[in-house]
Amino acid sequence: MTTDNGVSRTPSVPDPLYRTLVWLDYRMAVVFTVGVPLVLLIWAAIRREGSMVRLLTIYWKVASLLAITVLLLIGGRPLGYGLAVLAQVLMVASVWFWVDLNEELADLPPWRPLPLTVRCWRWALTFFGLLGAALSASGLGCLGGQLQRPFCQVWLEAPRGLHLGAAQVVGFVFGADLTPPLTAFLGYAGLVAYVVGLLQWLVVRLPRQGRVAGGF
Repeated sequence: MTTDNGVSRTPSVPDPLYRTLVWLDYRMAVVFTVGVPLVLLIWAAIRREGSMVRLLTIYWKVASLLAITVLLLIGGRPLGYGLAVLAQVLMVASVWFWVDLNEELADLPPWRPLPLTVRCWRWALTFFGLLGAALSASGLGCLGGQLQRPFCQVWLEAPRGLHLGAAQVVGFVFGADLTPPLTAFLGYAGLVAYVVGLLQWLVVRLPRQGRVAGGF
C-alpha cells in the first residue's frame, strides 16, 4: 500500500519501522537459533550430557527448515515466506515436545551452568521464536507471488546479502557461480528431503513411540 506522498507502507506500519523490525528479527535469529544452540551442543558434547545432546541434536534437525527457507528466499520463491513462519513454530515446539527429555532436564541440578543455560535458551528461543513467527506472518501476503511490493522486498534483503558473501566464497574456492536459481533448486531439494523425513516420523515413529525422543 502507498500513501499520498509516495511512501510505501505495510498496513499501519511505516516502511522504515517495518524494515528495522525485520532486520532485528534476522539478527535475533542468528543469535538464538544458530549461535547459542551451536555453542550449547558443543558444550553438552564435551561434558557428555546425553539428554542435552539429544535435545540439541533434535533441535538442529528441525531447525534445518530455516536454512531451506533462506535458500528459497534467496531465489525469490514465494514459498519461503510461508516456511519462515512454520520453521520458527516447529523450532519452538521441538525443544518442549519430548516428555523423556523434559523429565531428564528437570532432574538436573538447576544451579549447574550448562543446564541453567539450556533452560534460559529454551525460554528465550520460545519468546523470540513466537514473536518472529508473528512478524513473519505479516509477509504471508507475498505467497501470491507479488514480490515487488516493498514489504515483500524487505524480507529478501538479508538472505540476498548472505548470498552475495556465500557466492564470492564459492566462486573463489570452487570457481563456480552460486546463482539464485541454483540456491532455489537446493532449497527445493532440501525441502523434499525434509518433508519425507517429517512424514516418516509422523506416520511411523510418533504413533509407536509417542512423545519420547527415542531415535528421532
